[in-house]
Amino acid sequence: MSTSPAPGTTSVGHRAIVAAALLATYMQAVNISLPNAAVLHIQGGLSMTDDEIGWVFTSYIAASAIVMPLMHWLAARFGRKTVFQTSIVLFGMALVLDTLATTPLQFVAARIFQGAAGATLAPLSMAILLDELPPLRHGRIGMVWSVTSLLGILSGPGIGGWLSETCGWHALFWFSLPMVAFILPAMGLYLPEKKFAKGPPLDVFGLLTFTLGVAGLQMLLDRGERLEWFASTEIRVEAVVSALGFYLYIVHALTRREHFLNKALFRDRNFGLSAIIFFAFGFVLLPTLALTSPMLEELLGYPADTAGYLTIPRGAALIGALMLTWRAPRVIDNRLLVAFGMALVIYANWRMLGYSPLMDGMPVMVAGALQGAGLGMMMPALTREAFGTLDPTFRAEGTVLFNLSRLYGSTIGVAIVQIYFYNNTQAMHLALARHLRPYGVAAQATGPLAGTALGAVNEMVTGQAALIAVIGQFKLLMLVMLAASPLVLFLRKPRQRL
Repeated sequence: MSTSPAPGTTSVGHRAIVAAALLATYMQAVNISLPNAAVLHIQGGLSMTDDEIGWVFTSYIAASAIVMPLMHWLAARFGRKTVFQTSIVLFGMALVLDTLATTPLQFVAARIFQGAAGATLAPLSMAILLDELPPLRHGRIGMVWSVTSLLGILSGPGIGGWLSETCGWHALFWFSLPMVAFILPAMGLYLPEKKFAKGPPLDVFGLLTFTLGVAGLQMLLDRGERLEWFASTEIRVEAVVSALGFYLYIVHALTRREHFLNKALFRDRNFGLSAIIFFAFGFVLLPTLALTSPMLEELLGYPADTAGYLTIPRGAALIGALMLTWRAPRVIDNRLLVAFGMALVIYANWRMLGYSPLMDGMPVMVAGALQGAGLGMMMPALTREAFGTLDPTFRAEGTVLFNLSRLYGSTIGVAIVQIYFYNNTQAMHLALARHLRPYGVAAQATGPLAGTALGAVNEMVTGQAALIAVIGQFKLLMLVMLAASPLVLFLRKPRQRL
């Protein structure tokens, strides 16, 4: 199989471009989850409240999801090298701003800047790899790129936990600067400039209204709990902005032939159903990480590095299952692989309902590995189902929308589990502490409980309520995947295997 570089590129330059593109993909992905196992260090360092900590993840992902659809237009207007290099420089600046933040608002703003700067890196890296490698290697590099992206997301908690324990939470962001220092000159020296083929004019109105809808919904979900929902003027304004944005976008999409997120994509049944299932995939992928590490650290008392290490089996199983499914024989129906993967995820989340304060790390590793294996089976099989029947002329737009569905699933999923976690914690605390009084049953043997002792008992009750609430969120994730599973029955067998 030919491995010759693209015309006009030396062998050394070819290898440098491939390495830099894959490293950029990894860097963008790993920064999603690096703070996951270090949330207590970040929270303490910046005096963030419990309901603010979810913004560390949602701000980065939401900013990426908003900017990513602009990638093709930017590359056609300014050239892929210019856009890529600019994104790398801005991403490096955002990393420095993350470390300089001293307040929660500054840190979240830096994460938004970081997510927006990195939004074009992964899709541009894939486009560059496809240009650099001969067509016979496109299938293999597609698998390598997918594995690299997932490896970034899944290795983040382990790396972040170790760095925060040994070097402090600021090291989470210094970690990526050496990658920036390699990628920037490698692409600057060897990547030739090339402008993407110009498509239809940028649909500014469609993009703006869709962005308003998404941003308003995200702000509403992130800040609603803190501001007591619709008792707050801010939340009412955000709700109106979101509803108006989505309404205007839907009307615009129905009345214009060509627009942002082409409606022709949804005429393909397989693509539309696969995008919905991929939304559920994203809803489970990152929220599970967002729940597991804080549970291990805050409620079960594990140090940050150990909490990160306990997530490794999930990542290893996911990547292993993805690679095996990618190489599955052609005779195996992809719909069966999707169905079996979803069944594994549902079973794994059912096992998570049995978590308790008395367990060691083994149940977390087993349930994580099962869930990872299910997600790993779903990803390549769903991709084949989505694009196996799609008209090739829509594949560029389809790729953007398909990845956006996962990103939106993750960011909305993290926000929703955070909301229900705090609501359920309060409800369970009230239920458990209803009979907690100085002259309760325990006091009959030891005498009236003093204020300090009563406070200690209250803290224990709070911990129990929080663990029950976390388990309730694993149940929510299970129900989301369960609700999406019947859609597999409506998928058609693709005409060809991709």
